[in-house]
Amino acid sequence: MNATLIAVALSLVSAAAYASAAVAQARLAGRTDPGTGVLRMLGRGAWWSAVGLNAGGALLHVAALKYGPLTLVQPLGALTLVAAVPLGARAAGRRVTGTEWRGTILTLLGLGALLLTAGGSAPHETLSLVEALAVGAATMAVVAGLSRPGARPGLRHAAASGITSGVASALTQTLTVAVTDHTGSLFSWRLVTVALLVSAFAMGGLLLSQTAYQGGLGAPLAVVTLANPVAAATIGLALLGERLQGGTIALVPALLGSAAAVRGVILLSRAQEGTTASAYRARIESEPAQSVPSRVVIGSARTTDQLTLRPELGRTPVGGP
Repeated sequence: MNATLIAVALSLVSAAAYASAAVAQARLAGRTDPGTGVLRMLGRGAWWSAVGLNAGGALLHVAALKYGPLTLVQPLGALTLVAAVPLGARAAGRRVTGTEWRGTILTLLGLGALLLTAGGSAPHETLSLVEALAVGAATMAVVAGLSRPGARPGLRHAAASGITSGVASALTQTLTVAVTDHTGSLFSWRLVTVALLVSAFAMGGLLLSQTAYQGGLGAPLAVVTLANPVAAATIGLALLGERLQGGTIALVPALLGSAAAVRGVILLSRAQEGTTASAYRARIESEPAQSVPSRVVIGSARTTDQLTLRPELGRTPVGGP
């Protein structure tokens, strides 16, 4: 089995693990009172199952970065959203909707086109200390610009989250290849610096995503899912010597595949936004009015209206996110 097949197989299992973890966390959230403390959550087996699945997905992703280039591994992360569709529908006791089927098919077709054009050799080049510092500085500058006060903070924070997570994966590949190929001392300044940058950007991506999702899930989720592979692939093509198979001609199917995958991810994120809003509304309506203080009911209704009526968070107009 060559390196490309190993990378694809590891990425597929990683996506399945991440999707299973997301579904498990969603089910746990649906059965948990919003006022439940962190310590009580830590005492639940379902929570630790989700943590284990997330950890397994992360380890498999790191292993995939050892065998496949960033232009191959990172786009496959969109399969997490694809895998979550049937798993989430089954957990909710419903059928997969037509929008979800269309999004799934477009995403798979787009990723298939990208697989045909992505470089297939195992990565060997790594970032130097100067390159790693330059990437870190440029990323922090971009994140600072996206985090400035202004309109549509959710989407800007989502873009910043996707970029930092993608950069963290690119730096992780340097760390993994350098350690496994013995191209540098484990405690060299370069690897220690890269490890610190990976930790900072991974944590930053998580915090930024939490901020982005405060106003809704659909559009921010699509932006995070798409910004991640773009950032990682940019580093791979610009600094790590990765190339598309077929040269310049390969740009045509790569761009078409990217467009199809983008459209599919947007459809899937809209569908998840719709099902999330419907489930939330059903939960609010099922609660007895006398058991909930009036000010809480009013606040919940306002939140539901935001999920279903605000264009950028719920029913996005046709033609763009």
